[in-house]
Amino acid sequence: MRRAGRPAFVSQPAKRDWVELAATVLLALAAVATAWSSYQAARWNGEQAKASAATNKARIEAARASDLANAQTEIDVATFTQWVDAFARGERFLTNFYRERFREEFKPAVNAWIASRPLRNPDAPLTPFAMPQYRLAARAEAARLDARAEELSAQVRRNIQRSTNYVLGVVLFAVALFFAAMSTKLTTPHLRTAALALGALVFFVAFVWIVTSPVSLSV
Repeated sequence: MRRAGRPAFVSQPAKRDWVELAATVLLALAAVATAWSSYQAARWNGEQAKASAATNKARIEAARASDLANAQTEIDVATFTQWVDAFARGERFLTNFYRERFREEFKPAVNAWIASRPLRNPDAPLTPFAMPQYRLAARAEAARLDARAEELSAQVRRNIQRSTNYVLGVVLFAVALFFAAMSTKLTTPHLRTAALALGALVFFVAFVWIVTSPVSLSV
């Protein structure tokens, strides 16, 4: 009778040892994964901060370039108005005086506008400012910086999402840690196995997700 009951008696500790060993491995892996996810969440927060600073810088520079372009346009309008007024009055000296003081970026548009014979051609543009030759480097720079700011803003949003993903990874690994720890405290074999299996499943899903996520290692 004792020999017949002995195998059933010794199988219980063996099964318990197997569950405890698996739980210990899962606890170790989940702890390392939690630390890694926490580190990456902090790193992507840093990347987001740097991208935000670059975005603000680009927007400030774009605003400065736009203000410069507006000021240059006002100068062009003022000198052109004085030139037209002097031309209309037949004052050759003032006409030449103002024309010589046109900005270099403005002169190609004026020359192209004059070549269109605006006094005789009804299809000619009303002013040189409507000519395709009227281009301001400051305005182009402002547009470039605005586009750069939009790119950086999108990068900020991506970095925020990446940091959030790693924070969620920390939560999932914490759940895996909880079930792994519970499997060592329960006394019912089926409950122990179920808790360990659930913890392993949560860990596997979170691990696959984190492994495929972008990594930040820059200093």
